[in-house]
Amino acid sequence: MAPMVAVVVVVLAAAVMAQRGSAELPRLEHPPKADGSITMLAVGDWGRRGQFNQSLVAEQMGIIGEKMDIDFVVSVGDNFYSNGLTGIDDKAFEESFVNIYTAKSLQKPWYTVLGNHDYRGDALAQLSPVLRQLDSRWICMKSFVVNAEVAEFFLVDTTPFVLKYWNEPKNSTYDWRGVAPRETYIANVLKDLDAALKQSKATWKIVVGHHAIRSVSEHGDTPELVQQLLPILKANRVDLYVNGHDHCLEHISSRDSPLQYVTSGGGSKAWRGIFTPNTDKLEFFYDGQGFMSLRLTKTEAHLAFYDVAGAVLHTWGLTKPSYY
Repeated sequence: MAPMVAVVVVVLAAAVMAQRGSAELPRLEHPPKADGSITMLAVGDWGRRGQFNQSLVAEQMGIIGEKMDIDFVVSVGDNFYSNGLTGIDDKAFEESFVNIYTAKSLQKPWYTVLGNHDYRGDALAQLSPVLRQLDSRWICMKSFVVNAEVAEFFLVDTTPFVLKYWNEPKNSTYDWRGVAPRETYIANVLKDLDAALKQSKATWKIVVGHHAIRSVSEHGDTPELVQQLLPILKANRVDLYVNGHDHCLEHISSRDSPLQYVTSGGGSKAWRGIFTPNTDKLEFFYDGQGFMSLRLTKTEAHLAFYDVAGAVLHTWGLTKPSYY
């Protein structure tokens, strides 16, 4: 396993210890490359034991990951279908993660958030250090910050925001340990995120959550995030919001801020066949499987989406002036 993974895990343990005595979000340090750049992949909604083209997406992630010499992977949730893990000894962890993402280039830290399907099982199991002992790439917390110098990634636990999971769970049972009461938990997440964003000196601010703020696919916009999370992102001039939940690839531009909404939920089962426009500008939509890459330097951001065959479907770039 790459030495960097072990280093990050040590930092992670210290961050978790620090969190017990502080309201601040845990912070992990991920140094950039020697040239100051950071390169990563993002994928979501994948954990199906290789089925529904999960293995094919993983294969292409390995190929692109090698070409780009990625630093890490971000998993945007719904890591294990359909009801999360049953516990720390659930074989789904190996069958859907360890044994699937085997390419050498993917042996890097996986910074991971929980999705709604993860909360339907033993949510705390995915946070357990036991899983990191099984595979040291696995770094999962509810909300935390990854500082990569040129960019900071703010990973946010969005499932508790969605009221229907509490009031109308239907046949599902959600693991709200450490979350209830909902209002207090959400208020603390928003307060801590706002503080972390205000303190950030990074060129690029990227927020990651499972649920979409803006989406034209099946689930569409998440009203609770539009009302509660979005104002904080706009006020702090966040560059990208990266999510999954909808099983597709999409890029939407905000019409009243620099914010770009990016969905990378094509890790396995897709092709929902639903398209519902919203008020922001749709740059790209692909109702199928795939993943995204992102390369960041002090002055430039380059994003690309790939399908299950590794073909580039859409690219986007932005240049910022250098003040140094």
